[in-house]
Amino acid sequence: MRLVFAGTPAAAVPSLDILAQGRHEIAAVLTRPDAPVGRKRVLTPSPVAARAGELGLPVDRPSALDADYAARLEGLAPDLGVVVAYGALLREPILSLPRLGWINLHFSLLPRWRGAAPVQHALLAGDRETGASVFQLERGMDTGPVFGTLRRPIAPGETAGDLLADLARSGAGLLAGVVDSLADGTAVAEPQTGEATLAPKLTLLDGAVDWRLPAERVLDRIRGATPEPGAFLVLGDARLKVHEAGRASGAERIEPGRLELAGGRVLLGTADEPIELVRVQPPGGRAMDAAAWWRGRGQDAPVAGLAVPA
Repeated sequence: MRLVFAGTPAAAVPSLDILAQGRHEIAAVLTRPDAPVGRKRVLTPSPVAARAGELGLPVDRPSALDADYAARLEGLAPDLGVVVAYGALLREPILSLPRLGWINLHFSLLPRWRGAAPVQHALLAGDRETGASVFQLERGMDTGPVFGTLRRPIAPGETAGDLLADLARSGAGLLAGVVDSLADGTAVAEPQTGEATLAPKLTLLDGAVDWRLPAERVLDRIRGATPEPGAFLVLGDARLKVHEAGRASGAERIEPGRLELAGGRVLLGTADEPIELVRVQPPGGRAMDAAAWWRGRGQDAPVAGLAVPA
């Protein structure tokens, strides 16, 4: 078949790779326009655009999916459109231009966690299982019938970044299988069943760690917000980023919202048992071992009464 692939972030690259190695032709790669990156705001191609260039595939970076791009797509005469985290909604007439429409690889067990940040919300909610789904795109947000799914447990300590990277790799195989079955005429899609939940894009404040909650929920927040938008504690008038934390086995209970150094570990009191801060990043600094950060604070330790997150 002739395919059009739409994707933008690094999580879409494994799917592009596996399709480029397969038996189908990729007529074009659709991705978001180059964006400024870093402190110097250097205009940079998306990870998908960069990889497509390495593969020698034509890349489209339209600023809008308007009539001009619809005409461009129609001229390609694709059999199927494939979406993996493109970053914008596909609407008519583009939605109906490929002969078989569009399919989407989504990193959740639909209908749970429809939306832009399914992996993060699964961790924030304390889910212990997740997966990926390939479904038929339609006008509703992530509502179409599902061709295939994979399931996996969420391991203790996994962050949203860890989980997304793994699902990107395993989901690519699932996606390639569905594309092949559509080409062979053997694909079957089933309507979504079960309770639908939504997973909107996270904001900066979604990373605020609320130490008034039990330890398990605090750790879910830190893992779900890592690496983006980033978990943080409000320390005075500054934000202390928390890159890694874990259970503080054997530690005695301390006051919620209190930071202490005990046995070489930096502990944070929660509603029940304390947690250990393993790796943190102070304002304007680099990520470092939490105990090293504590020692560098000198006479300011110990700290009690962290601010309540807004």
